[in-house]
Amino acid sequence: MARKALKLASWTSVALAASGVYLYSNNYLDPNDFGAVRVGRAVATTAVISYDYLTSLRSVPYGSEEYLQRRSQVHLRSARRLCELCCANRGTFIKVGQHLGALDYLLPEEYTSTLKVLHSQAPQSSMQEVRQVIREDLGKEIHDLFLSFDDTPLGAASLAQVHKAVLHDGRTVAVKVQHPKVQAQSSKDILLMEVLVLAVKQLFPNFEFMWLVDEAKKNLPLELDFLNEGRNAEKVADMLKHFDFLKISCHLGKMYSEMIFVNGFVHCDPHPGNILVRRHSDTGKAEIVLLDHGLYQVLTEEFRLDYCHLWQSLIWTDMERVKQYSQRLGVAELYPLFACMLTARSWDSVKRGIGQAPVSATEDSEIRNNAANYLSEISQLLNHVPRQMLLILKTNDLLRSIETSLGTRSSASSFLNMSRCCIRALAEHRKRDADSFFRRTQISFSEAFSLWQISLHELLLRVKGLRLLCWVSTLLGWLTRAPH
Repeated sequence: MARKALKLASWTSVALAASGVYLYSNNYLDPNDFGAVRVGRAVATTAVISYDYLTSLRSVPYGSEEYLQRRSQVHLRSARRLCELCCANRGTFIKVGQHLGALDYLLPEEYTSTLKVLHSQAPQSSMQEVRQVIREDLGKEIHDLFLSFDDTPLGAASLAQVHKAVLHDGRTVAVKVQHPKVQAQSSKDILLMEVLVLAVKQLFPNFEFMWLVDEAKKNLPLELDFLNEGRNAEKVADMLKHFDFLKISCHLGKMYSEMIFVNGFVHCDPHPGNILVRRHSDTGKAEIVLLDHGLYQVLTEEFRLDYCHLWQSLIWTDMERVKQYSQRLGVAELYPLFACMLTARSWDSVKRGIGQAPVSATEDSEIRNNAANYLSEISQLLNHVPRQMLLILKTNDLLRSIETSLGTRSSASSFLNMSRCCIRALAEHRKRDADSFFRRTQISFSEAFSLWQISLHELLLRVKGLRLLCWVSTLLGWLTRAPH
């Protein structure tokens, strides 16, 4: 009897193993999808990172040169481990890792530079999985819905991938297909992250990253709702239909200023993969194409107006009002740090005027170092600002990264465009509250005059720049004609 039982168990084991190999080889089964594997990997990575910080910095005097050097090494090792965890667990982990990688001036440079690769290392679903998702969501097969459907995706992201297809009426479309396991795993992944963040906080009391978990908990369901994404795309298309763009960098800032200050409806994922430039087939002009409309932040009226006042104060160097409106946004006495985070400029530059001179390499390095030195204060600040501010800060960092790549960061024109939007938004608010036609007319004249002043200031800056260019050209011409 025992021999029969052993024989049965042996054959059962062989059958299960063979089934496992078959399922794995056909993409039905992936060990990374097992809850125990994902949890174990996340717990182990968190434990190793925590142990590294606890032991590597224990015997070194705080603030010394050796301490800073060792801390940088621990940051880099930990960032690589975190990146490996995100790539292995995929889905929600990659999404959160991408968010962290975008926080250029909030996190140490070792983390942001390492995690940036997650934008190009998203998982890709097989065609079998794509067919399954379409069948489950739409109740039809691919050939019933499309005349043709490209098997190779145009691009893959953390939560979905996009395929080119042709409808039966001849229209070419982009089909966004959600990865099949993300929906089921997302809530469990967020719960796991919440537990791990709370556990790390017990070891490091200054570790304040619950804001990141709260944001993921709130925003991930929105990003997984493609009907919501469709509505957002239609709304922003109508909202920005009056723009006809020629240059990308300047007008990208103008478009986001319009969304933030005027409309209070903000596309919050402007990384390079979500912003394309194409040439209009009829006019030949370059156009900005904004992709991925899953994540938007709706700003309350009170927050939007306070934020307008704050940026106006920063642009025109009114430090008393910078303090006042920063504190209205919940940062208390950390307003200098908050101003630096918003502008990605040093406190000295903020006090001198952020439009007076572009950021230098020295200042940029100083800001990055301060991000590491003030990590505790930054975390404290992020826990106290309105939740709307978190996505705005992320959006600012992504836009700044694009401007840095294009060599147009912190130009005076970008601040002037922001100021125009602030003036329009505040004037519109005052007109709505005005109780007479005379008062509304007065506000309109004041608005027009302020906008005229900005245009005049911009013209003077251009003339000054042209005059400097003429002087340089004249000097170069004289030097080339001078006898050697």
